Amino acid sequence: MIGKTRHTDSIATDAPRGVLHMRLGDGAFGHARQAPTPALAAFVEHYWCVRWDLRGRPPQQQETLPHPNVHLVLERGEARVWGVHEGRYRRSMEGCETVFGVKFAAGGFHAFLRGSVGALANRSLHAREVFGAGIDDVVPAIPACTDIAAMVALVEPLLLATAPAPDPLAVQARALVAQAANDRELLRAEQLAERAGMGLRALQRLFRDYVGVSPKWVIARYRLHEAVAQLQAGRELAWTELALALGYYDQAHFIRDFRRLVGCAPADYARRQHAD
Repeated sequence: MIGKTRHTDSIATDAPRGVLHMRLGDGAFGHARQAPTPALAAFVEHYWCVRWDLRGRPPQQQETLPHPNVHLVLERGEARVWGVHEGRYRRSMEGCETVFGVKFAAGGFHAFLRGSVGALANRSLHAREVFGAGIDDVVPAIPACTDIAAMVALVEPLLLATAPAPDPLAVQARALVAQAANDRELLRAEQLAERAGMGLRALQRLFRDYVGVSPKWVIARYRLHEAVAQLQAGRELAWTELALALGYYDQAHFIRDFRRLVGCAPADYARRQHAD
């Protein structure tokens, strides 16, 4: 079921992170998440579903910031695996659609792919190449499901059937990505390598093979996520102080990176949030 405004029916504990437009216009929207069964907890962060009904209304644009996660996405009659996308993701929402996805834990898709996740960066492949032809039989049934639990019941058995044994390196990669996401004082890959007790090159290889992007990229993206979250919260910010707090040498470099990822300068983004 979808309601008049965005909502979350979620078993997962954290709120969606990196969504650039928190307030959508007129129309019916739904967003739900569900945690995986314990047998898949080492590999899957959560399942998600987005639904909208904009029939008779103009299309709406949504944009999200990238995360260091691989996704399995079922929509429009097809299932595809998407590697880490290094730029912001844009989606035009129109008509009436249901999209179901599996957000794999950072490092968690390596065992399914049986190869370097870095090879999937900024690209996708058909899900049958990883999960077999059975995934094609599930896709048509997704839009008819009444809730996310029914969707999970269709897809989760396919994941369980192909789930390998937990990999200690995947567990380590996931923990290091979590540090990058949650520790605001972590600003450089060298810091993360020191905490992990490994050399920088070893850390870079671990991230390339298991996460799909470099540790420097992960840290930089999450610091920009933090900047966006502060602007969405309506906080009064001094740009120079914020830039230094996020690990930038000066305000100009911060504004340049923010504009490249978000599409506008921080002050413009803050004004748009206030206007919305």
